Amino acid sequence: MDIRFDAAEVRYGARVALEPLSLSLSERRIGVIGLNGSGKTTFARLINGLVKPSAGKVTVDGLDTVDDAKAVLARVGFIFQNPANQIILPIIRDDIAFGPKSRGVKGEALDRAVNAVLDRFSLTELADRRPHELSGGEVQLAALAAVMVMRPEIVIFDEPTNQLDLKNRALVERAIRGLEENAIVISHDLSLIADFPRVLVFDRAKLVFDGGAQEAIRFYREIALR
Repeated sequence: MDIRFDAAEVRYGARVALEPLSLSLSERRIGVIGLNGSGKTTFARLINGLVKPSAGKVTVDGLDTVDDAKAVLARVGFIFQNPANQIILPIIRDDIAFGPKSRGVKGEALDRAVNAVLDRFSLTELADRRPHELSGGEVQLAALAAVMVMRPEIVIFDEPTNQLDLKNRALVERAIRGLEENAIVISHDLSLIADFPRVLVFDRAKLVFDGGAQEAIRFYREIALR
């Protein structure tokens, strides 16, 4: 993984969503923390091109998120804060199949791809259910499966344990820790990123700390409680 920010910033008129930022990311697990409205989600959405920089640029493995938007989207999966919003078909199996079908995968190849990802995330018994019949953690896994069937190299999670109970939180945490792919995790759940090799702290649209998890968490607590 090679993600680079080159003086990338985001502004909406007079409002600054992210101050100019230059850094490189290569670690397999990266945490992103900060208060609400601090810029962390804007930062993450720059990586897969959901947000375009107002100035500067962002590249993923050498691909510009603006000029090479389609290739970047294929490389970077994104799990939204409310994953139910990205499940677009009424049956879980059909929703997971939607992405590969849109790329022309069909027949036995499609069945193999869908069954493999269902098995990977222990969703086989839930494949024919509707999203409202699943627990919060199971919905997260269904959304993750729909992203992973597309075989991205990087997965971004936006508050993956938000409003989950202990059981469902553990379900999602195990899934994230078991990923072979690179993961960037935005979270208010500090224990989720407590052993990550690198954690970024955002405050008031600016990156204010970049380092190991424990140091970053201590720094974040200082600014959050000041």
